[in-house]
Amino acid sequence: MNARLVERFRHCAALFGETARLMIGLPNYDRYVAHTREKHPEREPMSHAEFVRERQQARYGGSRPGRCC
Repeated sequence: MNARLVERFRHCAALFGETARLMIGLPNYDRYVAHTREKHPEREPMSHAEFVRERQQARYGGSRPGRCC
């Protein structure tokens, strides 16, 4: 196979995998850290545990009181 075609396939597969993880609530910690360092250098990125807790709170937490799901 053409090396360029293989590379494009790998890229598409990686994007598909990331999309699937985001759909089930598994955001990309490495991407978060890279974004924070690039766009907000004055901030210290959250630890992985803090990041997971924050994302769970944002998805399931108390932002909508009285709602069970």
